[in-house]
Amino acid sequence: MLFGLMACQDTAPPNNVNNTATEAAQNDFVILALGDSLTEGLGVDETHNYPAILQQQLHNTGFVDVKVVNAGLSGETSTGLLNRLDWVMQLQPDLTILTIGANDAMRGLDLERTDDNIRTIIKILQQKNSDVILAGMEIYDNLGREYVSGFKDIYPRIAKDLDLPFIPFFLQGVAGDPELNQQDGIHPNHSGYQVIVENNILPAVTQYLNNNKP
Repeated sequence: MLFGLMACQDTAPPNNVNNTATEAAQNDFVILALGDSLTEGLGVDETHNYPAILQQQLHNTGFVDVKVVNAGLSGETSTGLLNRLDWVMQLQPDLTILTIGANDAMRGLDLERTDDNIRTIIKILQQKNSDVILAGMEIYDNLGREYVSGFKDIYPRIAKDLDLPFIPFFLQGVAGDPELNQQDGIHPNHSGYQVIVENNILPAVTQYLNNNKP
């Protein structure tokens, strides 16, 4: 079975971005975690979401001058993210981890629009001098095989076309495991986020930093 996010009503940009904007700007290297509730960490303590865990793991491995900023927003669609991107980019990230699109699929939005939005987001990030790691997403198979397959295929196609570092499935090893998810069966718990960071995100980020960080 494939998994994704429940669609939630979009809200204002999260306070954690406001609170860390000045601090992040003063750090040598800023990583922006950009996405929806999977990035924001809906239902877990702010120290237990993936950006917080990622920063701690990076510090533990010697990247002490890296600041990871959580710019996730529950219910965010690719269109919503595109509309708030200029505001988010005041953080001037050096690297952005992009995880977006699941709410598009949960709402049955047009796949071509989602594809176009993600490409536009990436190109804007790059124009603002941020490199991008793209994280793939999958959704419930009850939306129809053609739609589910088409949605899943968006991410590797974009990564190939734009020559991006790629995490094939953000929830790999966590989706469907009740011990690693909250009661809704969709959003990871603290243990789930630890698995996501250690197995899926940290290897890609560490490889990028070793190859690109001054």
